[in-house]
Parts: sequence; structure tokens; C-alpha cells
Amino acid sequence: MKFTCEKLLLLTAILTSSRGAAIKSPVASLEGLLIEAMENDVKITGYDLKIGIVTTVPAQIEEEGGIVLNARLFGEIIRKMPGQNVTVSVNAGLVAAISSEMSDFEILGSPSLDYPELPSVDSQDSIVIEEAILKKMIAQTNFAVSDNESRPIHTGALFEIGGGELTIVAVDGYRLALRRESLDNDSAQSFSFVVPGNALGEVEKITSDGKEEVNITVGTKHIMFMIGETMLISRRLEGEFLNYRNSIPQSSKYRFKIVKSEIIAATERVALIINEKMKNPVRCVFDDGIVQLYSATALGKASDECSMSGDGEGLEIGFNDRYLLDALKAAPADDIIFELSSGVTPCVISPADDSKKFVYMILPVRLKSYDS
Repeated sequence: MKFTCEKLLLLTAILTSSRGAAIKSPVASLEGLLIEAMENDVKITGYDLKIGIVTTVPAQIEEEGGIVLNARLFGEIIRKMPGQNVTVSVNAGLVAAISSEMSDFEILGSPSLDYPELPSVDSQDSIVIEEAILKKMIAQTNFAVSDNESRPIHTGALFEIGGGELTIVAVDGYRLALRRESLDNDSAQSFSFVVPGNALGEVEKITSDGKEEVNITVGTKHIMFMIGETMLISRRLEGEFLNYRNSIPQSSKYRFKIVKSEIIAATERVALIINEKMKNPVRCVFDDGIVQLYSATALGKASDECSMSGDGEGLEIGFNDRYLLDALKAAPADDIIFELSSGVTPCVISPADDSKKFVYMILPVRLKSYDS
């Protein structure tokens, strides 16, 4: 095998595919990348048996072939190369010679036949969505994916397609995040599937803020995301996902309109004395036109406030500061609505324009009395 490729293009492809390679594995080839030269392209694959990422880069191919090279080492060598172009050649002994200008490396690889084959995705359903929209939807929900392996289905996010809309939902037992967007390619068919949160994290990193389309192909056991020249394949999560529609309160006693940036700033200030060892809640008191925020830990006490529209009649409720801030920062709106019924029922956050594009729900923390 022998090819010459532009260094920056090759490095970008290596970094992208390396996201699918295992960091540590008893199977050495899983820590590597499968490099294949064929026709006018070099195909680079990273696969840890859960997520597979394949990307291609144009190259001048002198001899076709394949080899598996350690992902970290190969990436670092290409990164440090001085020239604009890099030449990679592999001899019969599986020694890869990498050269650029005056720099030369020789590293030992392993046979391409030793590399596990990526699963094929038998197309059952598919959708097309603009990559910038998908990137935002993942970022605005994936924080609420559970890390509790006792309920594997909730370690992923639910994708629901129907009525010309895509809805993504994530839950972790303490909060819920939901985002909706319209789909241009309206399909009469409705279907749903669950994608692992770590796979969605990689999709978010691979996608850009551009207007290119992402093709999502759903098979019986796997999902494929096609993003430009990059393909990501992930297993589907099976099981019964939470019936989120029944979990979100459909009515509330109190409804407050708040400027998002103001409530974020106030929460961040009172959370300064909260840390991992002192996980005391942020205490919120909703009065007439104002919400007062308090926190108290062994480090001290803090208080702040921000204006709002509505009267909470002194309703008091406590929140985990990180859960509250995650939802507030993810909400794609400047003005938001807080809906509450009591100090022990969930808080629902939605857009003030009633567009229903997002819903965040946070369970409260039971408060203990203290002298403020």
C-alpha cells in the first residue's frame, strides 16, 4: 500500500475516526485505525465494537491495500509532520513508512484482516435533517441522558418521528429534556428508536453549524448517521422508554415568565458556595414579580434575586443547582416560562412564545429549614 495525501485533510480524518477507536482494549487492533487505500481515496475506520466511525479523504493512490495502525501514535506522527503532504507506504512485513519533507517514521502495524467488520445497517426507516439543527438538538438534550446502567434504555435518547416533526427526549430520573423540530421531508410513517448517549455525543462533535444534510438510517439493531464523508454506526438500545407524555404535568397552579439570562446569572452567583462535597440545593422563593434565590453550606450563605412576570404567593422550592443550570443554558429562547404547582412537584420550563419547541422538567429537592 502506498498513498500521498494532504496533511491537514489526513489529520482531520484521523481525529474524526479515532473517536470510534477504543482507548484501552485487550484486543490491540481495537485501539487502532483501519487504513485502506483504494482508487482515489483513503478510508479510515475506528471501531470499539459499540460505535464505528468511518471517514474518507482524497489521496493519490500508488498502490492499494490496508493496514491497522495505532490510532494515538499515527495521529501524533501526522500532527507533527512538517510538510503540507504526507506519504504513507506499507511493506510486506507490515511496517508503515511515513514521510514528509525531511521527516521519516517507521511503525509496525497489524493485518487489516484482523480488524473487526462493522455491522451492516438493514434500512427499515430513514430521515434527513440539517446538520446544524441536529447538532443543536443533541446538545440541548444529551445532558439529561442517564449514566445509570441499571436502566440501559435511559442511557440513550429517544428519537420520535411523526407528524412532520422530530422529537428527541432524554431522561435520567431527576430531569427530562425534550426538543422538537420540523422535518422538511415529511413522511406519513411514524417510528421511534433510542440512540446511546455516547454515540450522540460523537455525532454532535462530528457535525458542524452548516446547512449540509445528515441522513439517519435506522435498522433493526443499528443506526447509521451519514454526515458528509463521515459515517457513524451505533447499536440501538432496546427496551421500554419512559412514557414522557404522562410524566410531564399538563396543568399547573403557577406560571411565571422569566428572562433566561437573568435567572442563569442569579443561579450561578448563589451556586458559588455549592460544590461536590456540599450539594445543598438552591432555594427559590417566587413572590409577586420577583424570584429570590438562596443557598447555604458550610462555606457560608448567598442570596440573589431576579424579576419575573407573575405572582407565586411565596411558593418555595429547592433545585439541584447543576440540574437547573443545565436546563436553563440549553433552552433555546431568551424568555422562558416556569410552571409550578407546589414545592414538591416537578418544575416545567418551556418557551414563552408557546412554540412547544422545547420542554425541560426538573424534580425538586426536598428542603430543610434553615435561618436565612
